[in-house]
Formats: sequence, structure tokens, C-alpha cells
Amino acid sequence: MGELISANMNIMAWLAAMIILIVIEIITVGLTTIWFAIGAMAAVVVTLLGGGWLLQLTVFLLISFGMLLFTRPLAMKYINVHRTKTNYEGIIGKVVRVTKDIDNVNETGSAVVNGQEWSVRTMPGAAAIPAGSLAKVVDIKGVKLIVEKYEEETI
Repeated sequence: MGELISANMNIMAWLAAMIILIVIEIITVGLTTIWFAIGAMAAVVVTLLGGGWLLQLTVFLLISFGMLLFTRPLAMKYINVHRTKTNYEGIIGKVVRVTKDIDNVNETGSAVVNGQEWSVRTMPGAAAIPAGSLAKVVDIKGVKLIVEKYEEETI
């Protein structure tokens, strides 16, 4: 009788953990806690099969971390594949015309991108780029575009 009560309490605890983890997943949408909810369900199965608390905990941890490590990257690859880039992500790779000489030493440089003026710098150690030149955006650091000199290809 005592083992039955203990097993029922374990089942209730694992189900409560699973529900809490699912709620956290719904709130955060991070595709992280869902794997632990699956691990909790596996622990419920182990409990129903008569496994002790140490086996339950071991199965929970193995299933949860295994799912997290091996299936999350695959799931992330196929979820949000049609995600629209944010404004700044769409700027990376664009070719812009420099409106003010880019000189890292003097901390000057600007360019207009999509109608907005940005402070612009080159990669550390790169040569200055004069106004009127073309530059390709390679990164964004804070509120500054990081660019490299762009040469138009000739055929």
C-alpha cells in the first residue's frame, strides 16, 4: 500500500513538472523546456513500470538532455525558416555610398542606408575610405556600421 501511494505521488510530481515545463515553453517559445517536459513524461512511464526514484531521475535527465542536444538543432533548422530579417539584419551585405570620409583614427565616417544616416567605421587596421566611395556592410557594432571597401566587378 505504501509503495502504491509513493508511486502515485511520483507520478503526480512528474506530471506537475511536465505541465509547468510546457507552460514555461508556451510563455518563452524558446524550444528549450519542451525537451524537459518530454523527459518528465518518460519518468512517468518509468514510474508506471515500477522504477525507483533514482532510475526515474536518471531517465528524466538522459532523455531531457539527449533531446535538447540532438533534436533541438534539427527542430530550430525547420522552425521559423521564413522569418523576416529585422531592419539591421537586412543591412548586412548591402553596398552603401560613403557620405563622410571613414577614418577610424579620427573616429569619422558616415553613410546613408535606407534613408537613415549611420556612423560608419572600417575593420580594425583597414585603410580609410574617402567620401563618395562604395563600401559593403560586414557587421554592426552598437550603432555603427562596420564596412569594407567595395570595388565594383568589371567584366
